[in-house]
Amino acid sequence: MSELSFSNETPVLDAARLQALFSGYGSDFYGGEAITQTEHALQCAALAEAAGETPAVIVASLLHDVGHLVMAESASEDRRHQDVGARALAGVFGEDVLAPIRLHVPAKRYLCAVDAAYYDTLSQASRDSLALQGGPFTPDEVAEFERLPHFDAAVRLRRYDDLAKVVDARTPDLSHYLQLCARVMHTQG
Repeated sequence: MSELSFSNETPVLDAARLQALFSGYGSDFYGGEAITQTEHALQCAALAEAAGETPAVIVASLLHDVGHLVMAESASEDRRHQDVGARALAGVFGEDVLAPIRLHVPAKRYLCAVDAAYYDTLSQASRDSLALQGGPFTPDEVAEFERLPHFDAAVRLRRYDDLAKVVDARTPDLSHYLQLCARVMHTQG
């Protein structure tokens, strides 16, 4: 896998560094959930893969919370991890990966606004973070979100994200998805 070039504020990551992030900070629990960050990422990617998503959406599902790992923050202290993650991966992946990552938090706000039953499906940790993230969208924000390219992929990723919190779920290992990342990356050089 070629190097992952990150912004000035973020160290350059290659496959070994991604592996280290998932093995290190990824071994921390995912916010208030009973699974680790890495288990969550693998479950999210596995759900996308099982649903027949494109390789780009599967990779976005795996990496949607990489901002948490890069910042080594807890999920309860939201610092716009979606933007940190997307910036960290810019230049390495195209918008078909970056946009769903960047939009997965707004997608939760969107779903809370357009689906009355959606909020009830959220875990307590996800409900708590919703307040930090701005709460449900207003009608104007809903309309603006629906005009964004890749908003539909972000909504699907969000649904996988919500379901990817199962203790002891079986998934392919990280190397399976890192190989997919390598295939989806832009050619550097």
